[in-house]
Amino acid sequence: MRWSDFPKWGHWLADWAARYHEGLRDRPVRAQVKPGQTLAALPDTPPDAPQPIDDVIADFERIVMPGITHWQHPRFFAYFPSNASPAAVLADQLVTVMAPQCMLWQTSPSATEMETRMMDWLRQAIGLPDDFAGVIQDSASSATLAAVLTMRERALGWDGNANGLAGQKPVRIYCSGEAHTSIDRAIWVAGIGQANLVRIPLAPGPMRGMDADALDAAIRADLAAGYLPAGVIGCTGATGMGACDDIAAICRVARAHGLFTHVDAAWAGSAMICPEYRDLWQGIEMADSVVFNPHKWLGTQFDLSAHFIRSPEDLTRTLAIQPEYLKTHGADGIINYSEWSVPLGRRFRALKLWFLIRAYGLDGLRQMIRNHVTWAQDLAQRLRQVPDFEIVTEPVLSLFTFRFAPPGHAPEQATLDLLTRINDDGRIYLTQTRVDGTFVIRFQAGQFDCTAEDIDTAYSVITEIADQIRKG
Repeated sequence: MRWSDFPKWGHWLADWAARYHEGLRDRPVRAQVKPGQTLAALPDTPPDAPQPIDDVIADFERIVMPGITHWQHPRFFAYFPSNASPAAVLADQLVTVMAPQCMLWQTSPSATEMETRMMDWLRQAIGLPDDFAGVIQDSASSATLAAVLTMRERALGWDGNANGLAGQKPVRIYCSGEAHTSIDRAIWVAGIGQANLVRIPLAPGPMRGMDADALDAAIRADLAAGYLPAGVIGCTGATGMGACDDIAAICRVARAHGLFTHVDAAWAGSAMICPEYRDLWQGIEMADSVVFNPHKWLGTQFDLSAHFIRSPEDLTRTLAIQPEYLKTHGADGIINYSEWSVPLGRRFRALKLWFLIRAYGLDGLRQMIRNHVTWAQDLAQRLRQVPDFEIVTEPVLSLFTFRFAPPGHAPEQATLDLLTRINDDGRIYLTQTRVDGTFVIRFQAGQFDCTAEDIDTAYSVITEIADQIRKG
Protein backbone atom coordinates (compact mmCIF):
# COMPACT_ATOMS: atom_id res chain seq x y z
CA MET A 1 0.00 0.00 0.00
CA ARG A 2 1.33 3.42 -0.98
CA TRP A 3 0.32 6.95 -0.03
CA SER A 4 -1.27 7.25 -3.46
CA ASP A 5 -3.68 4.49 -2.34
CA PHE A 6 -4.46 6.18 0.94
CA PRO A 7 -7.26 8.55 -0.18
CA LYS A 8 -9.38 5.59 -1.25
CA TRP A 9 -8.95 3.78 2.04
CA GLY A 10 -9.10 6.96 4.08
CA HIS A 11 -12.57 7.60 2.67
CA TRP A 12 -13.48 4.00 3.43
CA LEU A 13 -12.31 4.43 7.03
CA ALA A 14 -14.36 7.60 7.53
CA ASP A 15 -17.48 5.89 6.20
CA TRP A 16 -16.81 2.77 8.26
CA ALA A 17 -16.35 4.84 11.44
CA ALA A 18 -19.67 6.62 10.96
CA ARG A 19 -21.49 3.36 10.23
CA TYR A 20 -19.84 1.68 13.21
CA HIS A 21 -20.97 4.30 15.70
CA GLU A 22 -24.44 4.62 14.19
CA GLY A 23 -24.94 0.85 14.46
CA LEU A 24 -23.49 0.23 17.91
CA ARG A 25 -26.85 -0.22 19.60
CA ASP A 26 -27.46 -3.19 17.29
CA ARG A 27 -24.32 -4.97 18.51
CA PRO A 28 -23.83 -6.87 21.79
CA VAL A 29 -21.78 -4.67 24.10
CA ARG A 30 -19.38 -7.37 25.30
CA ALA A 31 -17.58 -9.64 22.84
CA GLN A 32 -19.40 -12.96 22.55
CA VAL A 33 -16.47 -15.09 21.33
CA LYS A 34 -14.99 -18.08 23.16
CA PRO A 35 -11.41 -18.07 24.47
CA GLY A 36 -8.98 -18.89 21.66
CA GLN A 37 -11.46 -18.19 18.84
CA THR A 38 -9.60 -15.19 17.42
CA LEU A 39 -6.20 -16.85 17.82
CA ALA A 40 -7.38 -19.94 15.93
CA ALA A 41 -8.55 -17.76 13.03
CA LEU A 42 -5.11 -16.16 12.60
CA PRO A 43 -2.51 -18.00 10.49
CA ASP A 44 0.37 -19.58 12.40
CA THR A 45 3.00 -17.95 10.17
CA PRO A 46 3.33 -14.48 8.62
CA PRO A 47 2.94 -13.97 4.87
CA ASP A 48 6.06 -13.63 2.71
CA ALA A 49 4.28 -11.88 -0.15
CA PRO A 50 2.25 -8.66 0.11
CA GLN A 51 -1.50 -9.14 0.34
CA PRO A 52 -4.21 -6.83 -1.00
CA ILE A 53 -5.62 -4.37 1.50
CA ASP A 54 -9.10 -5.49 0.41
CA ASP A 55 -8.29 -8.94 1.80
CA VAL A 56 -6.83 -7.51 5.01
CA ILE A 57 -9.96 -5.46 5.62
CA ALA A 58 -12.24 -8.40 4.86
CA ASP A 59 -10.34 -10.46 7.44
CA PHE A 60 -10.55 -7.58 9.88
CA GLU A 61 -14.33 -7.75 9.71
CA ARG A 62 -14.36 -11.56 9.84
CA ILE A 63 -11.72 -12.20 12.50
CA VAL A 64 -11.27 -9.10 14.61
CA MET A 65 -14.67 -7.48 14.97
CA PRO A 66 -16.46 -10.46 16.59
CA GLY A 67 -13.88 -10.34 19.39
CA ILE A 68 -14.18 -6.63 20.15
CA THR A 69 -15.95 -5.42 23.29
CA HIS A 70 -17.49 -2.12 22.25
CA TRP A 71 -16.27 0.49 24.71
CA GLN A 72 -17.99 3.21 22.68
CA HIS A 73 -21.38 1.46 22.96
CA PRO A 74 -23.94 3.82 24.55
CA ARG A 75 -24.94 1.01 26.90
CA PHE A 76 -21.42 0.27 28.15
CA PHE A 77 -22.03 0.59 31.89
CA ALA A 78 -19.04 -1.51 33.04
CA TYR A 79 -15.70 -0.47 34.55
CA PHE A 80 -15.36 3.23 33.71
CA PRO A 81 -15.88 4.70 30.24
CA SER A 82 -13.08 5.05 27.70
CA ASN A 83 -14.68 7.65 25.52
CA ALA A 84 -13.78 8.67 21.98
CA SER A 85 -15.61 11.76 20.79
CA PRO A 86 -15.61 12.38 17.03
CA ALA A 87 -13.60 15.58 17.39
CA ALA A 88 -10.88 13.88 19.42
CA VAL A 89 -10.76 10.95 16.99
CA LEU A 90 -10.25 13.39 14.13
CA ALA A 91 -7.33 14.99 15.98
CA ASP A 92 -5.77 11.59 16.63
CA GLN A 93 -6.03 10.72 12.94
CA LEU A 94 -4.03 13.85 12.14
CA VAL A 95 -1.42 12.89 14.73
CA THR A 96 -1.26 9.32 13.39
CA VAL A 97 -0.65 10.59 9.86
CA MET A 98 2.14 12.94 11.01
CA ALA A 99 3.47 10.38 13.53
CA PRO A 100 5.75 12.78 15.41
CA GLN A 101 7.86 11.63 18.35
CA CYS A 102 7.43 14.52 20.79
CA MET A 103 9.96 13.68 23.47
CA LEU A 104 11.69 17.09 23.35
CA TRP A 105 10.66 20.64 22.56
CA GLN A 106 12.85 20.62 19.46
CA THR A 107 11.37 17.37 18.14
CA SER A 108 8.03 19.18 17.69
CA PRO A 109 7.71 22.59 19.37
CA SER A 110 3.97 22.76 18.67
CA ALA A 111 3.37 19.54 20.59
CA THR A 112 5.21 20.79 23.67
CA GLU A 113 3.64 24.23 23.70
CA MET A 114 0.17 22.87 22.93
CA GLU A 115 0.57 20.54 25.92
CA THR A 116 1.55 23.44 28.17
CA ARG A 117 -1.53 25.42 27.15
CA MET A 118 -3.99 22.51 27.19
CA MET A 119 -2.91 21.43 30.65
CA ASP A 120 -3.46 24.95 31.88
CA TRP A 121 -6.92 24.96 30.27
CA LEU A 122 -7.69 21.74 32.14
CA ARG A 123 -6.28 23.13 35.37
CA GLN A 124 -8.64 26.10 35.12
CA ALA A 125 -11.55 23.87 34.13
CA ILE A 126 -11.31 21.68 37.25
CA GLY A 127 -10.58 24.57 39.60
CA LEU A 128 -6.99 23.85 40.64
CA PRO A 129 -5.00 26.90 41.78
CA ASP A 130 -2.44 28.38 39.41
CA ASP A 131 0.57 27.08 41.33
CA PHE A 132 -0.04 23.65 39.75
CA ALA A 133 1.64 22.78 36.46
CA GLY A 134 0.49 19.91 34.27
CA VAL A 135 1.90 17.15 32.10
CA ILE A 136 0.15 14.54 29.97
CA GLN A 137 0.93 10.97 31.01
CA ASP A 138 -0.28 7.85 29.21
CA SER A 139 -2.33 6.62 32.17
CA ALA A 140 -3.08 7.30 35.82
CA SER A 141 -0.88 4.30 36.63
CA SER A 142 2.13 6.10 35.15
CA ALA A 143 1.25 9.33 36.96
CA THR A 144 0.97 7.47 40.26
CA LEU A 145 4.31 5.75 39.64
CA ALA A 146 5.91 9.14 38.96
CA ALA A 147 4.39 10.48 42.19
CA VAL A 148 5.59 7.47 44.22
CA LEU A 149 9.10 7.81 42.83
CA THR A 150 9.06 11.50 43.78
CA MET A 151 7.85 10.65 47.30
CA ARG A 152 10.64 8.13 47.63
CA GLU A 153 13.36 10.51 46.44
CA ARG A 154 12.22 13.38 48.64
CA ALA A 155 12.14 11.14 51.70
CA LEU A 156 15.60 9.74 50.91
CA GLY A 157 17.14 13.16 50.37
CA TRP A 158 17.38 12.52 46.61
CA ASP A 159 19.69 9.56 47.16
CA GLY A 160 17.55 6.64 46.00
CA ASN A 161 18.25 6.93 42.27
CA ALA A 162 21.96 7.34 42.92
CA ASN A 163 22.58 4.64 45.51
CA GLY A 164 19.48 2.46 45.63
CA LEU A 165 17.44 1.43 48.65
CA ALA A 166 19.90 -0.98 50.27
CA GLY A 167 20.89 0.22 53.71
CA GLN A 168 18.15 2.85 53.84
CA LYS A 169 15.31 2.94 56.31
CA PRO A 170 12.25 1.20 54.82
CA VAL A 171 10.17 3.79 52.96
CA ARG A 172 6.46 3.79 53.84
CA ILE A 173 3.51 4.89 51.68
CA TYR A 174 -0.08 5.19 52.98
CA CYS A 175 -3.46 4.74 51.26
CA SER A 176 -6.90 3.31 51.98
CA GLY A 177 -8.23 -0.16 51.28
CA GLU A 178 -10.38 1.31 48.50
CA ALA A 179 -7.39 2.66 46.56
CA HIS A 180 -6.63 1.32 43.09
CA THR A 181 -4.18 -1.55 42.59
CA SER A 182 -2.06 0.70 40.35
CA ILE A 183 -0.68 1.95 43.67
CA ASP A 184 0.50 -1.56 44.53
CA ARG A 185 2.27 -1.80 41.19
CA ALA A 186 3.89 1.58 41.67
CA ILE A 187 5.20 0.39 45.03
CA TRP A 188 6.65 -2.73 43.42
CA VAL A 189 8.29 -0.87 40.52
CA ALA A 190 9.68 1.80 42.85
CA GLY A 191 11.42 -0.90 44.89
CA ILE A 192 9.54 0.05 48.06
CA GLY A 193 7.90 -3.34 48.47
CA GLN A 194 4.34 -4.43 49.17
CA ALA A 195 5.03 -4.77 52.89
CA ASN A 196 5.64 -1.02 53.05
CA LEU A 197 2.31 -0.01 51.55
CA VAL A 198 0.21 0.70 54.62
CA ARG A 199 -3.56 0.37 54.16
CA ILE A 200 -5.36 2.77 56.50
CA PRO A 201 -8.75 1.77 57.96
CA LEU A 202 -11.85 3.46 56.60
CA ALA A 203 -13.69 6.19 58.45
CA PRO A 204 -17.39 5.64 59.21
CA GLY A 205 -19.76 6.97 56.59
CA PRO A 206 -20.98 6.34 53.04
CA MET A 207 -17.92 7.76 51.25
CA ARG A 208 -15.65 4.98 52.60
CA GLY A 209 -12.61 7.24 52.84
CA MET A 210 -9.54 6.60 54.96
CA ASP A 211 -9.66 7.60 58.62
CA ALA A 212 -7.40 10.65 59.02
CA ASP A 213 -6.84 9.96 62.72
CA ALA A 214 -5.81 6.40 61.90
CA LEU A 215 -3.46 7.78 59.24
CA ASP A 216 -1.81 10.06 61.77
CA ALA A 217 -1.47 7.20 64.25
CA ALA A 218 0.07 4.91 61.62
CA ILE A 219 2.65 7.52 60.63
CA ARG A 220 3.58 8.15 64.26
CA ALA A 221 3.90 4.42 64.93
CA ASP A 222 6.12 3.96 61.88
CA LEU A 223 8.37 6.82 62.91
CA ALA A 224 8.75 5.29 66.35
CA ALA A 225 9.55 1.91 64.78
CA GLY A 226 12.34 3.33 62.61
CA TYR A 227 10.52 3.44 59.28
CA LEU A 228 10.70 6.37 56.84
CA PRO A 229 7.20 7.72 56.00
CA ALA A 230 7.32 9.27 52.52
CA GLY A 231 3.85 9.98 51.18
CA VAL A 232 0.10 9.56 51.25
CA ILE A 233 -2.06 8.59 48.27
CA GLY A 234 -5.66 9.72 48.49
CA CYS A 235 -8.50 8.88 46.15
CA THR A 236 -11.54 10.68 44.79
CA GLY A 237 -13.95 8.29 43.10
CA ALA A 238 -12.14 4.97 43.60
CA THR A 239 -12.84 2.22 41.10
CA GLY A 240 -14.78 -0.21 43.25
CA MET A 241 -17.74 1.87 44.43
CA GLY A 242 -16.49 5.44 44.07
CA ALA A 243 -14.91 5.89 47.51
CA CYS A 244 -13.68 9.40 48.30
CA ASP A 245 -11.12 10.24 50.92
CA ASP A 246 -11.44 13.45 52.95
CA ILE A 247 -8.69 15.16 50.98
CA ALA A 248 -8.46 18.17 53.28
CA ALA A 249 -8.07 15.98 56.36
CA ILE A 250 -5.43 13.68 54.92
CA CYS A 251 -3.48 16.60 53.45
CA ARG A 252 -3.39 18.25 56.88
CA VAL A 253 -1.99 15.06 58.39
CA ALA A 254 0.55 14.67 55.59
CA ARG A 255 1.69 18.28 55.91
CA ALA A 256 2.09 17.95 59.66
CA HIS A 257 4.59 15.14 59.04
CA GLY A 258 6.22 16.70 55.96
CA LEU A 259 4.88 14.01 53.60
CA PHE A 260 4.06 14.29 49.91
CA THR A 261 0.36 13.82 48.98
CA HIS A 262 -0.83 12.43 45.65
CA VAL A 263 -4.55 12.25 44.78
CA ASP A 264 -5.87 9.64 42.34
CA ALA A 265 -9.04 11.03 40.76
CA ALA A 266 -8.67 9.04 37.55
CA TRP A 267 -12.41 8.76 36.88
CA ALA A 268 -14.04 11.40 39.05
CA GLY A 269 -11.64 14.21 38.20
CA SER A 270 -13.43 14.86 34.92
CA ALA A 271 -16.58 15.72 36.86
CA MET A 272 -14.74 18.57 38.57
CA ILE A 273 -15.34 20.72 35.52
CA CYS A 274 -18.76 21.06 37.20
CA PRO A 275 -18.23 23.26 40.30
CA GLU A 276 -21.09 21.64 42.20
CA TYR A 277 -19.21 18.31 42.43
CA ARG A 278 -15.97 19.71 43.84
CA ASP A 279 -17.03 19.06 47.43
CA LEU A 280 -15.94 15.46 46.73
CA TRP A 281 -12.32 16.60 46.77
CA GLN A 282 -12.51 19.61 49.05
CA GLY A 283 -8.97 20.53 50.07
CA ILE A 284 -7.42 19.46 46.75
CA GLU A 285 -5.48 22.72 46.67
CA MET A 286 -3.33 21.32 49.51
CA ALA A 287 -2.22 18.25 47.52
CA ASP A 288 1.21 17.98 45.90
CA SER A 289 0.12 15.89 42.94
CA VAL A 290 -3.24 15.15 41.27
CA VAL A 291 -4.16 12.88 38.37
CA PHE A 292 -7.32 12.38 36.35
CA ASN A 293 -8.04 10.74 33.01
CA PRO A 294 -9.74 12.77 30.28
CA HIS A 295 -9.68 9.49 28.35
CA LYS A 296 -12.29 8.15 30.75
CA TRP A 297 -15.22 10.49 31.14
CA LEU A 298 -14.29 13.68 29.32
CA GLY A 299 -14.23 12.48 25.72
CA THR A 300 -10.63 12.02 24.58
CA GLN A 301 -9.84 8.45 23.61
CA PHE A 302 -7.22 6.39 25.37
CA ASP A 303 -4.52 7.25 26.20
CA LEU A 304 -4.44 10.69 27.84
CA SER A 305 -3.96 11.19 31.57
CA ALA A 306 -3.70 14.67 33.11
CA HIS A 307 -1.10 14.89 35.88
CA PHE A 308 -0.82 18.11 37.88
CA ILE A 309 2.17 18.83 40.12
CA ARG A 310 2.72 21.62 42.59
CA SER A 311 6.50 21.38 42.30
CA PRO A 312 7.63 20.27 38.82
CA GLU A 313 11.20 20.69 40.03
CA ASP A 314 10.76 17.73 42.39
CA LEU A 315 9.36 15.63 39.56
CA THR A 316 12.13 16.45 37.11
CA ARG A 317 14.78 16.04 39.79
CA THR A 318 13.44 12.51 40.19
CA LEU A 319 13.01 11.58 36.52
CA ALA A 320 15.12 13.79 34.25
CA ILE A 321 18.19 12.42 32.47
CA GLN A 322 20.05 14.66 30.01
CA PRO A 323 22.63 12.91 27.88
CA GLU A 324 24.21 15.08 25.20
CA TYR A 325 22.01 13.66 22.43
CA LEU A 326 18.87 14.87 24.25
CA LYS A 327 20.04 18.43 24.89
CA THR A 328 18.61 21.41 23.03
CA HIS A 329 21.32 23.99 22.53
CA GLY A 330 20.60 27.65 21.92
CA ALA A 331 17.05 27.66 23.34
CA ASP A 332 16.41 28.95 26.86
CA GLY A 333 13.33 28.45 28.99
CA ILE A 334 11.97 25.46 27.07
CA ILE A 335 10.20 22.43 28.56
CA ASN A 336 11.08 18.86 27.61
CA TYR A 337 8.10 16.87 28.91
CA SER A 338 9.99 13.58 28.61
CA GLU A 339 11.77 14.76 31.76
CA TRP A 340 8.39 14.81 33.54
CA SER A 341 7.50 11.16 32.89
CA VAL A 342 8.98 7.66 32.98
CA PRO A 343 8.90 6.96 29.20
CA LEU A 344 11.22 8.95 26.96
CA GLY A 345 8.99 8.67 23.89
CA ARG A 346 5.89 10.84 23.75
CA ARG A 347 2.95 11.04 21.39
CA PHE A 348 1.24 14.32 20.46
CA ARG A 349 -1.71 13.79 22.80
CA ALA A 350 -2.54 17.43 23.48
CA LEU A 351 -4.02 17.95 20.02
CA LYS A 352 -7.08 15.86 20.82
CA LEU A 353 -7.70 17.92 23.95
CA TRP A 354 -7.59 21.07 21.85
CA PHE A 355 -10.08 19.66 19.34
CA LEU A 356 -12.34 18.30 22.10
CA ILE A 357 -12.59 21.47 24.17
CA ARG A 358 -13.09 23.70 21.15
CA ALA A 359 -15.63 21.41 19.45
CA TYR A 360 -17.90 20.93 22.48
CA GLY A 361 -16.95 23.72 24.87
CA LEU A 362 -16.75 23.24 28.60
CA ASP A 363 -20.50 23.88 28.86
CA GLY A 364 -21.24 21.00 26.50
CA LEU A 365 -18.96 18.67 28.43
CA ARG A 366 -20.46 19.79 31.73
CA GLN A 367 -23.96 19.02 30.48
CA MET A 368 -22.90 15.53 29.41
CA ILE A 369 -21.50 14.77 32.87
CA ARG A 370 -24.50 16.27 34.67
CA ASN A 371 -26.81 14.12 32.54
CA HIS A 372 -24.91 10.97 33.41
CA VAL A 373 -25.01 11.77 37.12
CA THR A 374 -28.74 12.51 37.05
CA TRP A 375 -29.58 9.40 35.02
CA ALA A 376 -27.56 7.09 37.28
CA GLN A 377 -29.17 8.53 40.39
CA ASP A 378 -32.60 8.06 38.83
CA LEU A 379 -31.82 4.44 37.95
CA ALA A 380 -30.67 3.72 41.50
CA GLN A 381 -33.94 5.13 42.79
CA ARG A 382 -35.98 3.01 40.35
CA LEU A 383 -34.15 -0.19 41.28
CA ARG A 384 -34.61 0.62 44.97
CA GLN A 385 -38.35 0.24 44.44
CA VAL A 386 -38.07 -3.19 42.80
CA PRO A 387 -38.57 -6.18 45.16
CA ASP A 388 -35.43 -8.19 45.96
CA PHE A 389 -33.03 -5.43 44.90
CA GLU A 390 -30.79 -3.68 47.39
CA ILE A 391 -28.78 -0.54 46.70
CA VAL A 392 -25.57 -1.40 48.56
CA THR A 393 -23.72 1.88 48.01
CA GLU A 394 -25.47 5.10 47.07
CA PRO A 395 -24.50 6.92 43.88
CA VAL A 396 -21.17 8.71 43.91
CA LEU A 397 -21.54 10.89 40.84
CA SER A 398 -22.75 8.34 38.24
CA LEU A 399 -21.60 5.15 40.02
CA PHE A 400 -23.58 2.97 42.42
CA THR A 401 -23.67 -0.69 43.42
CA PHE A 402 -26.53 -3.10 44.03
CA ARG A 403 -27.28 -6.74 44.67
CA PHE A 404 -30.14 -9.13 43.97
CA ALA A 405 -31.51 -11.27 46.79
CA PRO A 406 -34.75 -13.07 45.83
CA PRO A 407 -36.33 -15.48 48.32
CA GLY A 408 -35.01 -19.00 48.09
CA HIS A 409 -31.71 -17.93 46.48
CA ALA A 410 -28.35 -17.25 48.07
CA PRO A 411 -27.80 -13.51 47.49
CA GLU A 412 -24.24 -13.83 46.17
CA GLN A 413 -25.13 -16.59 43.72
CA ALA A 414 -28.28 -14.77 42.58
CA THR A 415 -26.31 -11.56 42.04
CA LEU A 416 -23.63 -13.42 40.09
CA ASP A 417 -26.28 -15.19 38.02
CA LEU A 418 -27.92 -11.87 37.25
CA LEU A 419 -24.62 -10.34 36.18
CA THR A 420 -23.66 -13.31 34.03
CA ARG A 421 -27.01 -13.46 32.26
CA ILE A 422 -27.03 -9.71 31.66
CA ASN A 423 -23.63 -9.80 30.00
CA ASP A 424 -24.46 -12.91 27.98
CA ASP A 425 -27.66 -11.19 26.82
CA GLY A 426 -25.52 -8.44 25.28
CA ARG A 427 -27.83 -5.45 25.42
CA ILE A 428 -25.90 -3.85 28.29
CA TYR A 429 -22.57 -4.54 30.00
CA LEU A 430 -21.98 -4.44 33.78
CA THR A 431 -19.14 -5.47 36.10
CA GLN A 432 -18.78 -6.39 39.76
CA THR A 433 -16.89 -5.57 42.94
CA ARG A 434 -17.06 -6.38 46.65
CA VAL A 435 -18.11 -4.02 49.43
CA ASP A 436 -17.08 -5.25 52.88
CA GLY A 437 -16.96 -8.75 51.42
CA THR A 438 -20.39 -8.53 49.80
CA PHE A 439 -20.49 -9.35 46.08
CA VAL A 440 -22.24 -6.51 44.25
CA ILE A 441 -22.88 -5.28 40.72
CA ARG A 442 -21.46 -1.91 39.69
CA PHE A 443 -23.38 0.47 37.46
CA GLN A 444 -21.85 3.63 36.04
CA ALA A 445 -23.11 5.91 33.30
CA GLY A 446 -20.44 7.71 31.35
CA GLN A 447 -20.36 6.86 27.65
CA PHE A 448 -20.18 9.97 25.45
CA ASP A 449 -23.29 9.13 23.37
CA CYS A 450 -25.41 7.63 26.15
CA THR A 451 -29.01 8.86 26.34
CA ALA A 452 -31.82 8.65 28.88
CA GLU A 453 -33.34 5.93 26.69
CA ASP A 454 -30.22 3.82 27.12
CA ILE A 455 -30.66 4.07 30.90
CA ASP A 456 -34.28 2.95 30.46
CA THR A 457 -32.99 -0.04 28.49
CA ALA A 458 -30.65 -0.87 31.37
CA TYR A 459 -33.56 -0.85 33.81
CA SER A 460 -35.61 -3.08 31.52
CA VAL A 461 -32.80 -5.58 30.98
CA ILE A 462 -31.91 -5.80 34.68
CA THR A 463 -35.48 -6.31 35.86
CA GLU A 464 -36.43 -8.61 32.98
CA ILE A 465 -33.55 -10.99 33.63
CA ALA A 466 -34.17 -10.81 37.38
CA ASP A 467 -37.72 -12.04 36.70
CA GLN A 468 -36.31 -14.96 34.72
CA ILE A 469 -34.09 -15.93 37.67
CA ARG A 470 -37.02 -15.73 40.09
CA LYS A 471 -39.03 -18.06 37.87
CA GLY A 472 -36.14 -20.52 37.65
